[in-house]
Order: sequence, then C-alpha cells, then structure tokens
Amino acid sequence: MNTRVIDHAALKGGGFLASPDEGGRHPGVVVIHEAYGLNQNIKDITIRLAKNGYVALAVDLFAGRNRAICMARFMAGMLRGSVERYGIADLKAALSYMSALGEVDPNRVGAIGFCMGGSFAVAWACSDDRLRAIAPYYASNPRPLEAVGRICPVVGSYPEKDFTAGAGRALDAELTRRDIPHDIKVYPGTRHSFFREGGGAYDKGAADDSWKRVMRFFETHLGTSPQAVKKT
Repeated sequence: MNTRVIDHAALKGGGFLASPDEGGRHPGVVVIHEAYGLNQNIKDITIRLAKNGYVALAVDLFAGRNRAICMARFMAGMLRGSVERYGIADLKAALSYMSALGEVDPNRVGAIGFCMGGSFAVAWACSDDRLRAIAPYYASNPRPLEAVGRICPVVGSYPEKDFTAGAGRALDAELTRRDIPHDIKVYPGTRHSFFREGGGAYDKGAADDSWKRVMRFFETHLGTSPQAVKKT
C-alpha cells in the first residue's frame, strides 16, 4: 500500500492519496472529511480503503482558506439543501484529478463522507453521473428530497440518537420509492460520529458493522479487482 500527499499546485486544497500495491487500474473513492478537516482519522480511513483494493483520495476543503468562512458557507449550503452548494465544485475537481491517475479506473468511482462530508456526498451524487456509489455517514438530505432521483446507489449509516436519523429514514423511503439500489441503516443507541475512533461517541460495534456493509456495497457497485492497463 502506497501513500502520498497531493500538493496544492496539483489539486485545489491538496489532499492525501492511498493506493493498493497491486498493479492495474483500481476503483477509486473520494473521501470527504467532517468539520474537523483532513486529520489523521480521515487519513486512516483512506488507508483502510486502499488496503481493501481502492485508490482513495481524501480531499482538504479547508486548506489555504479561512476555516470559519468556509464552515459558514458549507453550513448555509446544507441548510438550504442545495445540490450545487459551495464546495461541490471542489469535489468534482478532485474526482477529475483522481480519475485521470493511471492507477484508477474512471468508470468505477465513488465517494464516502462523514457528517458534513456525508451531506456533501449525497448532494454531489445528485448532480454528477460519474459517481457509481456513495457511502454517507450521519448526513443531511438535499431539498427537495426529490433531487435524489438522479442519485447513484447509496449505502448510508446513521445514529439513532441524532438529528440525522430522520434524514436517513426519509432517504431510505425515497430511494425505495424510486427503486434505486441502497442499504440504509440506523444504528440503535448510537450518537453522532459513532464511526470516529477515539471520539467520545465512538461505538465499535456500529462502526465495524457499518464498514462491512460499505465494503460489501462498494464491491457490488465498484468492484475490487484491478483491471489490466492496456498497452498502446
């Protein structure tokens, strides 16, 4: 498994990339951080994805910017429920960057996000047909909810003792109504950020189960086996 820091000159905000050792073109996943930014926890998740066969790119939506202003704009977009909110263009650029890498199969790409990042993943997938699967954790929904009519398959994980539990249930019902492949689960007794290891709300049982669901779902919709690089 290989890791490297992506410079700001190559990608706005830069990022952290992890890739499997095996050659060929792998499915790719954009990793979207929560309000804590691109910290070691997010890097560890990125590495876990690479160990499972994915090229994973963790974006940094705060680098080189005023964090307070960014958060205000991000929160305003979330409250409005806009699918083209501030920050989505950066995610689309990150996907373009990752998809152009020689080790990535651009036809098998998805995203995973947490809290703010999960909300970004849901909104982004409503306006970018390149995404083949997303995994939002404790995310809010776009408004109107009918915007998810364009969304790709979704595997979502939500804590019962959190305001996002209702969003998860509503998303589940809407995706069922539209016959869009999905796996939405609300974890009883859990709180916001239950997946963040080392945090006060960390719940190992829910975190482990949700990760297994995400890996199964990604394997179904993105695959894990690398494709041979065609020689020209």
